[in-house]
Order: sequence, then C-alpha cells, then structure tokens
Amino acid sequence: MKTENMINVDILIVGAGPAGLAAAISAKENGIDNMIVLEREDNAGGILRQCIHNGFGLHRFKEELTGPEYAQRDIDKAKEMGIDVRTGVTVLNVTEDKVVTAISREWGLQVFKAKAVVLAMGCRERPRGALAIPGTRCAGIYSAGTAQKFVNLEGFMPGRKCVILGSGDIGLIMARRMTLQGAKVLACVELMPYSSGQNRNIVQCLQDYNIPLYLSHTVVDIQGKERVTGVTVAKVDENRKPIPGSEIQFDCDTLLLSVGLLPENELTIGAGVEMSNVTSGAIVDDCLQTSIPGIFACGNVLHVHDLVDHVSNESFKAGKAAADFVKGIVHTGREVPVKDGAGVRGCVPQTIKLEKGAEHAPVSVMFRSDRVYQNHFIVVKADGKAIFAQKKMICTPGEMADISLKAEALAACEDAAEIVVSIEAEKPAM
Repeated sequence: MKTENMINVDILIVGAGPAGLAAAISAKENGIDNMIVLEREDNAGGILRQCIHNGFGLHRFKEELTGPEYAQRDIDKAKEMGIDVRTGVTVLNVTEDKVVTAISREWGLQVFKAKAVVLAMGCRERPRGALAIPGTRCAGIYSAGTAQKFVNLEGFMPGRKCVILGSGDIGLIMARRMTLQGAKVLACVELMPYSSGQNRNIVQCLQDYNIPLYLSHTVVDIQGKERVTGVTVAKVDENRKPIPGSEIQFDCDTLLLSVGLLPENELTIGAGVEMSNVTSGAIVDDCLQTSIPGIFACGNVLHVHDLVDHVSNESFKAGKAAADFVKGIVHTGREVPVKDGAGVRGCVPQTIKLEKGAEHAPVSVMFRSDRVYQNHFIVVKADGKAIFAQKKMICTPGEMADISLKAEALAACEDAAEIVVSIEAEKPAM
C-alpha cells in the first residue's frame, strides 16, 4: 500500500467503550497528543450505554453509578483533554505492521499508520446457533443483551412471559428488568451446578423477585411456529446430559439466552497476534503487549471481566504502556510464562518480563476458578516453590479473582522457568 496516502498517528485505539476511553485518557496523560480513537457505533461509551442499572464505579469512583453515568465521565474527560474520538467508523483490518484500514460515512475509506495500536473492541454474546437446542426457528428468542438494548434504549418489550437460559450477569439483570417492566419471568435455567453470575446479582435480581433458579438444568426443546409458545427444561447429569423423565414444561412467549460472552477478536487474529485457547483473547505480557511489539490489548477483548472498574484499571495500564512504546521506553527482561494450575482458568497476563536485579513494579494477575471453592488458598509457585499465598473465603467462576504480586515475590521468580497459579486447600510452606 502506498505510504503517502496513509494518515500517520502515534497511537490508534480501536473501540471507544470503557476500555478504549481509559486507554486513550492514560496515553494522553503520558504525553501522547497524536492519537485517534475509532468506534463503530454512533456513540462512544460501549455496552455501558444500555446498562441503566446501578452498581458501577464502586472501586474506581467510590460511588455507585449507572452504566451511562460511568461512561459519560470518561466521555467528558476525553473531550476535555481534546482526544480525537471518531464514532460511526468501522475498522476493517489491522496488520502486523500496525496499518489500520477503516471506513465510515463521514470520512470514507481511510488508512492509518500507527506507531502503536491498542485493541479495545470488547466482547459479544454467544448466539443460539452455538447451543444446538432442538426446536423451530420461531420469533421470541433473543440474547439477553439484545433484549436489554430493546428495553433500555428503544423502549420495546421483547415479550410478556419469559424463560432465561443461562445465569450470566446480563441474564440475571434482565430477569429483574423484565419483571420491573411488567413481564412474568418464569425461571432462570443454568446448565452448570453453580451460577455464572455474581452472587449479588443472584440475590438482587432473582431472590428479591422470587424468580426460581434451576441449577443443573437446560432447555431441551423450543415450541412454536411463528412465535415461541413454550420451552421444555430438563435436569442434567454430571456429564451435562438431559435426564429422561425430569422434564418441566413452561408456557412462555420469550426465551432469553445468557450463555456466555466471547471476546470480539477478529481484528486481533487478522493481525497475526498469538491467541489463548482459554480466554479466547490475545496472549499478553504484564504490560498488556501482545506477541506483536506495539500492539496492545485490554478490556473484554482480552478476557471477559465482571466489573467495568477492572476494565478501566487494566486499560489505563495499556494506554501508558502504549505511550511508553511510542516514546521508546521499552519493557525489557526475560519472559517468564504464567500458567494455570489446579482450579485456575485463564491467567492474564500469560507472561511476565523480569530483569534480574531490577526494581519490579507490582504485577496484577487475574483469572477465574474452574468451580466454586470455599476457604481455599490462591497459591503462586515459581518452579514449584511457593512465593505467594492468599486465603479466599469463596472463589466462583462468575467472579474474577485478582492478585497482586509485589516486588519481593517477583524477585523470587527471576530465575524461574515458569510461574504457576493454583487454588489449594492448604496453605503451603513459604
């Protein structure tokens, strides 16, 4: 491609949700002026715009905000700082050389050449097609996020008698939202023996409204030709196979699917970034740099978070790291892999760069447990020797665990071949 037609920028950020905005603010605070943020929606703010319930910002702002309120603070901050945020722009491609192709009604086809790229595209919902549920292709089947957008942004009620499959946070929140709008939510059905949502949402969205939660159950049939008329739910065994004779029939006109979120990583894969089979996001180091120098990833495109506060904190770090990269401040050291041990799924970062004898800044490691654990220890070992142990009252797959490895623990890893994070019943000898 002819370089004379390219628009040169120091940092290009893909996505203007909470991750992209936080990364942009951080990069600006660290001295980057030549920066552009591209957002395919017509408004910045990402998914927060339709999350009108409260509970956001408790960690970051020390007060309870709705999703739009949280997003608006970053939108206002970016505007105040003079950050170039362009909405209605779809990014078509990101290359290994950090060439970004985008298209929009306002600017047409544009090609950017960036010194650093921050990927902050967020995530999407897993669709019905991934579930292989028997039944007709009738109307009345929505992902929970789509139903949330209809109700909260467009003023449209998807239905009046509803069953929810999956107990992710969006599904739990929509159980309450539909109830408050006058619909009858008959049940929330979860395949696993535990909920995949936060405990506070189980209490506030289901128990407070007497909505039953059926654990170890799934939908085995959908009835209806033009519109959903009912669903059949059955109990599943330890292999998640329906148990004959355990069926329950629900007469309803709507089925909402809250069956997981997937990082929106087509652009990441197209750039040739090394990916994780566990998180479905990029493999990154402790500065959130991917396998391609100068390309960074943060937020839900990296791994699905449960709190937007954590998304913002992670993205502030990515923005600073991208700014440092542009300024020639290179994060050096020997790469030590961080691996999932017993009970742990999806550690991020997957590598930590450690320079022997250097002063190490604390490194945050985030992951999810593979099931529910009570009164267990999160243990970090370097080549089998415990360097960190923290007792947790409860670890659940629905809530992200976050540990901070301080300088002393990192110094003990300088010569290690690997770092392993696990959940153990007993505290190891240190």
